[in-house]
Amino acid sequence: MGLETRASRAVPAEADEEKEMTKAANICALTVITMLGLAAPAAAAATQGEFDDNCVMGLALGKEIKTDCSVNAVYAGKTYCFGNETAKQLFLKKPDEFLLKAQIFYSSKPPQPQP
Repeated sequence: MGLETRASRAVPAEADEEKEMTKAANICALTVITMLGLAAPAAAAATQGEFDDNCVMGLALGKEIKTDCSVNAVYAGKTYCFGNETAKQLFLKKPDEFLLKAQIFYSSKPPQPQP
């Protein structure tokens, strides 16, 4: 377990990473709420992504955060959606780790009926 020194005390590096993930997921949620209130015409032309357009970082934290997929990244030939650039940049640091966590959470949910 790696330790970093912060303000004269040892803090596990994993705790900082978890805080960053939580922050990114919260930003995803706020971004989605804002976008819903400002429904942009560009959303109609948005990209279709994996995980039913949910924010990958949100899923990695066990939260479903729907996006319009306007912020996205292609990794291993698949498009993944994010609620904001912060979540995307965090994902790109460890994509395999976050995809595994997202897949585990997403696959544990019961299938949603199609409208």
